[in-house]
Amino acid sequence: MPYRLLQLLILSVSLLFSSSIAAQSVRLPSDSIPETNQDFVYDNFVVSALDSLANLKYFENSANIRNNATKNKYNFLPNFVPTYSDSIYFTRIELLNTESPIDLVYNQYVRDFINLYAVKKRGLTSRVLGLTHMYFPMIEEDLDRYDIPQEMKYLAIVESALNGNARSPVGASGIWQFMVSTGKMYDLNVSSYVDDRLDPYKSTISACRLFKDLYRTYHDWLLVLAAYNSGPGNVNKAIRRSGGKMTFWEIRNYLPRETRDYVPAFIAVNYVMNYAEEHNLYPVMPKLEAYEIDTVAVKHPLTFAQISEKLKISLDDLMYLNPSFKRGFIPSTSEKTYFIRLPKKSVADFINNETALYAYNPVKGYDPSEFQHMITLATTADVNGDLDRAIHKVRRGESITSIARKYHCTIADIREWNHLRRSKVVPGQRLTVYTAPHRKIIKDNSIAHVQNTGVKPVVNDRLVSKKFHVVKKGEYLGKLATKYNVSLADLKKWNHLNANSVQVGQRLIVSSSDSDEHSDETTSDEKNIQVSAKKAGRDIDTVKYVYYTIQTGDTLWKIAQKYSGVSVTDIKKLNNITDDKGLKVGQKIKVAVAG
Repeated sequence: MPYRLLQLLILSVSLLFSSSIAAQSVRLPSDSIPETNQDFVYDNFVVSALDSLANLKYFENSANIRNNATKNKYNFLPNFVPTYSDSIYFTRIELLNTESPIDLVYNQYVRDFINLYAVKKRGLTSRVLGLTHMYFPMIEEDLDRYDIPQEMKYLAIVESALNGNARSPVGASGIWQFMVSTGKMYDLNVSSYVDDRLDPYKSTISACRLFKDLYRTYHDWLLVLAAYNSGPGNVNKAIRRSGGKMTFWEIRNYLPRETRDYVPAFIAVNYVMNYAEEHNLYPVMPKLEAYEIDTVAVKHPLTFAQISEKLKISLDDLMYLNPSFKRGFIPSTSEKTYFIRLPKKSVADFINNETALYAYNPVKGYDPSEFQHMITLATTADVNGDLDRAIHKVRRGESITSIARKYHCTIADIREWNHLRRSKVVPGQRLTVYTAPHRKIIKDNSIAHVQNTGVKPVVNDRLVSKKFHVVKKGEYLGKLATKYNVSLADLKKWNHLNANSVQVGQRLIVSSSDSDEHSDETTSDEKNIQVSAKKAGRDIDTVKYVYYTIQTGDTLWKIAQKYSGVSVTDIKKLNNITDDKGLKVGQKIKVAVAG
């Protein structure tokens, strides 16, 4: 046998033997999950999370990029991409597993995600490594406080790639990707101006509480991960379908597709974050690390525009550090204080100039009327629930800017209320708008006197106290009018309804103490009626008001005849009636009568 042929034979046997050893070293689940040779599918949640970092401005022009040469202990060339055999991956993950209460294993699925993070998306993984310096110190403290394995911090990378502004197509938000419903269960509230799910501090505490609750149920951290991703319901169904198996790998094939990848991705992130240097990966640092950031309390309404111009902080930086304030507005009041994150070097400037900050009118950002409108909305308990709803039909020549100015709201308000993707409107288009009823906004553009005198920015002419009803199946407007002892006309008026039809789930005002029936104020027309009463020989103090419900066949003359000394003119003045033929059955009118 020729010598070269013998060499090739020995090499082939050696390769087969080493491959066999490597295959045996890979710790597969007990039911031997088959390995696949298919290409990895990159159209998934992990790729989306990483890709969200591609255009993140917080890395641009960073002065804190570290000198990677000092960390290159293996003397890799700059663009070299190391790869390793299965046996090496297995050995390294086994070392991590011995130091963790979470069962970290190595198999084909984990290898696919190691390849994703360390090879395919290595540039974005370097950004994730940088963001760990910003978020992990805070996350590690909370995990320790709740006695949760430190490895769970890597779940935030799987969920969001540590992008504080991350939002999924299904509505999950923040570094821990909470849905609205789950967030509310763990005290993460969402309003038109503040989304607690985007607050890294609050959401991390909520995530820890959720981890604890799930672990009490499953007593297995991999099942906790699966339940965090797809919900306990899907995990419970998978357990039942598997015949009562209680490990992730035994129930994996019965879980939703995304959850099947979720745990392997988590294990891969554990590996890559601990062996980044072995893969020639180094952090691309964000502008600030955790030790360079501090929090301050905001005690009164404030905009990012005010902070940016006064303290010389980039608006982009403020938004990135405080993503929970969705529109750059902090709706603090005397009853509710909010906290914001600032560069530590700016904290002293904020504290020393706090009063001036609240009074400062920025050159750009929000104009005074828009800013005051925000204060109005912020002082209501329910941003939309305590406001009047109206329908605006776009006229020729109108723009969304002019409409926002007309209703004293923001362009963002109109877009959100109408689910608009763009700011373009067309003639004939109908838009839903909300306005604050019976409120006077302080005319003074400066709110410095508000802080000094304690006068609230919004003054109610008449204290609004409304009762609401959510329409249920089988209910209609007439039925609700009878239930709440109000007229059909009032229901339509209070809710700006043109027809008698309502929809299930619609929220209706069913009583209003700022209506004429409950008003204790005296209008100019009422004063005129009192003067008329005095001329007719009646004592002003004896004049009282009654409310008459229009019946079929009623006219103003017939109604006036029902009450002594009442004229048609008095009724028309008191109720601002210009057309006495426009009376409607069920309508209530006010009548001044002798006491």
